[in-house]
Amino acid sequence: MSNTSESFDKLRLDFISTVSHELRTPLTSIRGFAETLISSKDKLSEEQQLKFLNIIKDQSNRLINLVENLLASSAQASSEEIYIFKPVSIQVALEKTLAIIRQKYQRKDIIVNISKGVPEVLVDAEKFEQVLLNIIENACKYSFENSAVFISVKDKCEQMLGINVENDGITIEDLDKEKIFEKFSRLDNPMTSRTQGSGMGLYLASNMVKKMNGSIDVHSENEHTIFTINLPIATPENIAKIKISGESKDD
Repeated sequence: MSNTSESFDKLRLDFISTVSHELRTPLTSIRGFAETLISSKDKLSEEQQLKFLNIIKDQSNRLINLVENLLASSAQASSEEIYIFKPVSIQVALEKTLAIIRQKYQRKDIIVNISKGVPEVLVDAEKFEQVLLNIIENACKYSFENSAVFISVKDKCEQMLGINVENDGITIEDLDKEKIFEKFSRLDNPMTSRTQGSGMGLYLASNMVKKMNGSIDVHSENEHTIFTINLPIATPENIAKIKISGESKDD
């Protein structure tokens, strides 16, 4: 067996092992609380029943997120994945994204500081919203309790724009800054150990941004972390480049 074949088999087995673990945990939880509700409903108070139902709901959402991430990862590996590049308003994309985030993290204060004059970015609208969702949710999940998440825009140059997502949480060490963007990667620290996650969100965000001709920077020190999503501004020059490269497709 060649080294390439052995490497592929190892990746495949690692993938199956990781996915199996990620699926088993919420499924076991859902089955356990559902069985308790069925067998002991008369013995449980309304408060206990509501608590168990909320746990089932949360674990169901965890399964949905995992499946969606796996499908997105599979699509990225396919050469058939299509990116439709158009000028997109950051404000509009953020409004859609934050409507989802704020519903899920109702106790988290998310502060947005973006002026109306910010230029549009040249991206695939749907995938741009997915990137925002993954990065902002990551900031909410791994920030200290009662701390806020800040979102702002910083001009990188005439052709690029940086979207900053800041939070206060455990410092990401320099050696881990590349690791966090690897598939199924999660750092080993007290905060991640008590926070659910598949280790797919940042991996997907990074790959989507690269395919949209951008990058993601990470700056972390003194328990303050900034993720900066760098994307091309929708200038005539950048639009022309996309058309010439043949990456843009009509609806």
